[in-house]
Amino acid sequence: MLPPEGYSLPAPHLVCKLARSLYGLKQAFRQWNIELTAKLEDFGYVQCPHDDCLFLKITSTCFVALLIYVDDILLTGDSTAEIAALKDYLHSLFTIKNLGYAKYFLGLEFARSSHGLLVTQHKYLTDIIADAHLQDAKIASTPLPSDFNLTDDAGSLLSDPSLYRRLVGRSCTSASRDPISPSPFNNSLNSFSIHGPPIGMLRSTSSAISKPIVYTDASWASCPDSRRSITGYCIFLGSSIVSWKTKKQMTVSRSSAEDEYHSMGSAVCKLLWITYILCAFQVSFRIPVSFWCDNQAAIHITANPVFHERTKHLDIDCHVVCDQFKLGLIQPTHVPGHNQLVDLFTKASSAADFACLFVKLGLAPQAPP
Repeated sequence: MLPPEGYSLPAPHLVCKLARSLYGLKQAFRQWNIELTAKLEDFGYVQCPHDDCLFLKITSTCFVALLIYVDDILLTGDSTAEIAALKDYLHSLFTIKNLGYAKYFLGLEFARSSHGLLVTQHKYLTDIIADAHLQDAKIASTPLPSDFNLTDDAGSLLSDPSLYRRLVGRSCTSASRDPISPSPFNNSLNSFSIHGPPIGMLRSTSSAISKPIVYTDASWASCPDSRRSITGYCIFLGSSIVSWKTKKQMTVSRSSAEDEYHSMGSAVCKLLWITYILCAFQVSFRIPVSFWCDNQAAIHITANPVFHERTKHLDIDCHVVCDQFKLGLIQPTHVPGHNQLVDLFTKASSAADFACLFVKLGLAPQAPP
């Protein structure tokens, strides 16, 4: 290969002889991405500025989108001729394997029917269960008991926590709401619960995308060790959930209104990104977006431009949320606590509440008929 920049050879016509394949080098992935991006752009595709893995080709006669993960490609569009031409073009360059209609992609399984598309991770989760030797484990109705609390010094420490850490990493990187829940912040025994059959996210064909819908919530000072709160939100397009998050906040909140407002700020940032992607796909939607929160004080902060003593330290979040409220993107509205869907992500619910919430999230235990 040509010598890398900054390394000179005795003569300009000399090259380096590789002792190993470039595929095993750390920069191989970057070089592959540069090469693939250049070839797609030569064929008329444009890299989405809001997601580097998304490439689009939009003309008066076709709409085609590619989603890329290293050398795995998910392809969709409304022109079979353009899709076939793209496959032939990529095959002439790199030799591709055409897998047909998407059935399995990065751990996600797709089941189609007249009612919609069900996305599950049955095989991925089955592999996790087998790796942990939990095939005969007792099925639980909820991820955690409603009165369950963890602390750093609770339980017996594992002699070898590597298996537990591997399971946490694999379950946290799963893309759909999985039926395996790791207990956070703890290396004690029996920290996993298995609750019910594999479930998935149903993308209904009858659900029109009129506008996104957002639910935000927070569990104030729920960590007994750090007293930090848990942020939670979920975003819907029609009746289908498309984004969700639960995470311990980086700072300690002085009030429940403050931690709820931090959650609103996180949800607004994600909502903005989703609106950019919808615009890239040329999907129209109405604004303002329904933005449901069960804390009246946090909603009042959004509408009140005056930064008084109790909220002036929320400067960044206030600017993010208030600006989008003034621009008309969001319409914060109060939702009663018993209708707060994000409780599934921020609190340990009872079996009845858990069953009710995951149905409202558009989750299903099996493929629709």
